[in-house]
Amino acid sequence: MLIVRAMRRFFDLDTRLPHSNRALNMIWVPGVILYLVALVLKWQTDQLDEIYLLLVLGAIVVVLLRLQQYRPARTVLLALLPYTLYSALELELALTNSAWLKEYDDAFGTSQGFALIWLFTFLLIARNQKKQLEKERLLREQEEKAKRLIEAQNVELERLVSERTATLTQQAEELREALTELRITQTQLIQSEKMASLGELTAGIAHEIQNPLNFVTNFSDVSAELIDELEEERQRPDRDPELEAELLIDLKQNLQKITHHGQRAASIVRGMLEHSRASTGERQPVDLNVLADEYLRLAYHGLRAKDKSFNATLVTNFDPELGTIQAVSQDLGRVLLNLFTNAFYAVQKRKEHCPDGYTPTVSVTTHHQPDGDVQVRVRDNGTGIPEAVQKKIFQPFFTTKPTGEGTGLGLSLSYDIVTKGHNGTLTVETTEGEGTEFVITLPRADSPESA
Repeated sequence: MLIVRAMRRFFDLDTRLPHSNRALNMIWVPGVILYLVALVLKWQTDQLDEIYLLLVLGAIVVVLLRLQQYRPARTVLLALLPYTLYSALELELALTNSAWLKEYDDAFGTSQGFALIWLFTFLLIARNQKKQLEKERLLREQEEKAKRLIEAQNVELERLVSERTATLTQQAEELREALTELRITQTQLIQSEKMASLGELTAGIAHEIQNPLNFVTNFSDVSAELIDELEEERQRPDRDPELEAELLIDLKQNLQKITHHGQRAASIVRGMLEHSRASTGERQPVDLNVLADEYLRLAYHGLRAKDKSFNATLVTNFDPELGTIQAVSQDLGRVLLNLFTNAFYAVQKRKEHCPDGYTPTVSVTTHHQPDGDVQVRVRDNGTGIPEAVQKKIFQPFFTTKPTGEGTGLGLSLSYDIVTKGHNGTLTVETTEGEGTEFVITLPRADSPESA
């Protein structure tokens, strides 16, 4: 019973072979039946133990044969075979009253010892095999557990990656939409800046064009009067040739003045159309002296159209040897208009804070440099630019003007037009509270850079 119990535990029969385990649990029943039969039939009980042991060994062998896929079971089976064969042979000889047991008692004793040694040796081997298999089983379980953990982590990581990918995709889409809106807004702001400069120019043109139109109107009226006088003189019987000649000379001069001021008005209108027209980017010879003088006065009259009380001194120092440069006149006109408008704004603000003893002055100077480049300097004696913001004035959307008075694109666009569009430079020299000077440097028509 102890052997059977140990085998059941050793091989975990309740798990591996539950039916055989329940059968072995009743292994005592054949022993009791065998003993009772022996008592009834009055058998000799000397060999009952050997018969019952052989029965138990046979049952164990049957179970081990069913467990032959399990390596320790095969080892135990191999351990039991010699002892089982020996026990069967000894029992047979004992039942047949063979004299061999007494004649070869020493040989049978040696064989029994050998079978027992064989049995215990292989039982130890089976025990070691079971321990090794148990270690391998535990290792496999740990590996399976680790594998399941890794698989769970992979599933979780895939879920997190999917969520993160979805989030990044959504953020990328939002960024694309934001970028599209930003570009649309930027285009609108640039257009607003152009329209603002066009508004300044239009106000200046409206005031500037009024003068030649007044001259045209006045000289037309005078010319009509001269024609009336001439007709009256021709109808007199005593005509005065000298008076008629004098009237004709005056009429010719008036017509010349009408033509001159009409051309002046047409030039102003043409300049306005060029400024408002989209730039083609084609460079043509441009007289900077004429361009700077025209836009200086247009910017001044544009500000006066808003504030009739504003007055400023305009100073021009044009280099007569300047000549022409290859440039886009519309773009340079926008740059000059922006610089002049800022200059007038600065002197107007200083005038508001220092009404007494201060004369607003804006000057423009052109200069031909020895290296072939030309310079345009726009200077004012206004409020100046604080040192803290001097490095930011050419950045897009940065402005020192109050909200609603500037978009922060004027100087940025001017900088791009000068540096990127004309291969020049645009710098600023300023002292806070004293004034500001912007310096435009441009290559001449024959400069290698402009070629």
